Amino acid sequence: MKNLVENFPNQLKEALEIAAKSKISAGKNIQNVLITGLGGSGIGGTIVSEMAGRHSKIPVTVSKDYFIPSFVNEHTLVIVSSYSGNTEETLNAMQLAIDKKAQIACVTSGGKVKEIAEKNGYDLIVIPGGNPPRSCLGYSLVQLLHILDAKQILNFNYRNQVEEAYGLMVSKKGEIEKEAKMYAEKLHKKIPVIYCLGATEGVAVRFRQQINENSKMLCWHHVIPEMNHNELVGWTEKNDELAVCILRTTFDYERNLKRLDINKTVISKFTSTVFEIMGQGSTPLVQALYLIHLTDWVSCYIADIKNIDPVEVKIIDFLKSELGK
Repeated sequence: MKNLVENFPNQLKEALEIAAKSKISAGKNIQNVLITGLGGSGIGGTIVSEMAGRHSKIPVTVSKDYFIPSFVNEHTLVIVSSYSGNTEETLNAMQLAIDKKAQIACVTSGGKVKEIAEKNGYDLIVIPGGNPPRSCLGYSLVQLLHILDAKQILNFNYRNQVEEAYGLMVSKKGEIEKEAKMYAEKLHKKIPVIYCLGATEGVAVRFRQQINENSKMLCWHHVIPEMNHNELVGWTEKNDELAVCILRTTFDYERNLKRLDINKTVISKFTSTVFEIMGQGSTPLVQALYLIHLTDWVSCYIADIKNIDPVEVKIIDFLKSELGK
């Protein structure tokens, strides 16, 4: 897994090349967008939908289920994201979207999604296969951005920003890995509690998922300011088994920063481990990609400390086997 994490910057660069060669139709009177996908295939949609909130004049939402919202119709662009192309829930959602005559675009490495897309002439971008879906976020995220850009739903140059992220990760490789090792030591033998500010929840979800899968640990995440209306009340008992990691960017809203200061004052009374991880880069997208890369490393270094295989997901294989019966 560490080799795959190390290759993330190159994956972004390769993803831009794949996007440049793809042919995406213009779309017809698109009034809303739904991205459907789960797990490692779905997290890109979560992050892209947050970015679209800043740059799109129409709603871009995400579905991680067998079903799709009732608003989906012929004016909806449904982007199907399934790395394997055989994700049970996504295939069901895809068929429902087809039944509603939605405009379909697909991002996959193959499987049934590719077959259906080719048979029906849907927009299709094929990405390299053969790796764990969570290790191929760079491929899927860039293609989602490309599809939205090609259909004139985004109003920013995502290519320049992805290239900036690539350059930043390459130039700061040693610094990123050194930081990641330090944070891994802080989280080892703890229950990680991941907090973020405002519209960066996708990055927090990604970090949580990577700790679940790569580090084989339970953890949870929440968002400021929402957690100030509920979870903050739960901090009432001393518990040094909890480690609070706060994901930050230089674009965090000033009122949320004030909230963060107060939150840290409260939380520090109940756990001794509270620290921040700061993004780098000139835009929210660049900083999100930087944080994803850094925290992916953290999850791998925790696995190293625990001397476990970060790649294996036998329990998910068991689940799929049982469902297959």
